[in-house]
Amino acid sequence: MKHGKLTDYDYHLPEELIAQKPLENRDQSRMMILNKENGLITHSTFNQFPTLLEEGDLLILNNTKVIPARLVGRIDGKTTSAELLLLNKLVTGHWLAMVKPGRKLKLGAKVVFEKGVEAEIVSVAREGLRVVRFNCQEPLEKILPEIGKVPLPPYIESEIEDPDLYQTVYAQVEGSAAAPTAGLHFTEKILSVLKNKGVGIAYITLHIGPGTFQPVKTENISEHVMHFEYYSIDAKAIRLLNVARSEGKKVIPVGTTVTRVLETIADDKGKIDSGQKGWTNLYIYPGYQFKVVDAMLTNFHLPQSTLLMLISALAGYENTMAAYREAVEQRYRFFSFGDCMLII
Repeated sequence: MKHGKLTDYDYHLPEELIAQKPLENRDQSRMMILNKENGLITHSTFNQFPTLLEEGDLLILNNTKVIPARLVGRIDGKTTSAELLLLNKLVTGHWLAMVKPGRKLKLGAKVVFEKGVEAEIVSVAREGLRVVRFNCQEPLEKILPEIGKVPLPPYIESEIEDPDLYQTVYAQVEGSAAAPTAGLHFTEKILSVLKNKGVGIAYITLHIGPGTFQPVKTENISEHVMHFEYYSIDAKAIRLLNVARSEGKKVIPVGTTVTRVLETIADDKGKIDSGQKGWTNLYIYPGYQFKVVDAMLTNFHLPQSTLLMLISALAGYENTMAAYREAVEQRYRFFSFGDCMLII
């Protein structure tokens, strides 16, 4: 497979280009526009985004909401600190979590948190994850805001003053361990301008979990396995999508999460019949044949990440890597709080 090596997706990124905090005005971020057909690059700002859409076009947004899923406590009976990152609530009522230090949090280990909350490791899951049972007097979801923190990516070096800055303005459905960062550029004003212009807006939900945090460790990228993440999309969103496509309008998923959901639920002919919910571990890399998506708004992603591979599959490997070199040269801001790219 061409461009099938992990090292193909490396690029030089000066550390100072990693955005450490969001802009004061979200919609003032820079926006690179990449034409995937010819590789042409133009530069703009996100507040001009509505001018690029027409009446009848459709934006699809991920309305997941980040929960305070990062819990810091200590191992029961010891002074050793321990950390849990909650990923998914299981049907048993237990939670799937990433843990540190993994070597000390084995089966039966307990971690004590504030408010008398205790977590017990009840099993070791795939990829070193843990299944955790919580012992507390109230439902954990009710206590989380008091004992947990919003989990910021590891490249963000300090806490942000207002956790809402790491939420989209349209976040509604709690359950994510990370924000769908392509949506962080939107403001209520931008959404209002789009609606007044007749642009359709539909919502899906994908709760971002392990796949976002899991690095690719295999040199042959096709050997990497994505974690499962929960998604749902209702009949109204499907109806809007089908109408826009049948009328030849632009359909723009906002972020890789939306893209993966749409590609998960479409059949081989790109048809989506009804609202759906389930779990996806869809892994998109060059060679993937898209069934529904042909455009996307996204941020600039980490080297050697599955997100960069997805972008390369949509826009073309050469176009993508050239765009990233241009973004570095033009001093764009990278990653979660950084600038964005519109692929058309």
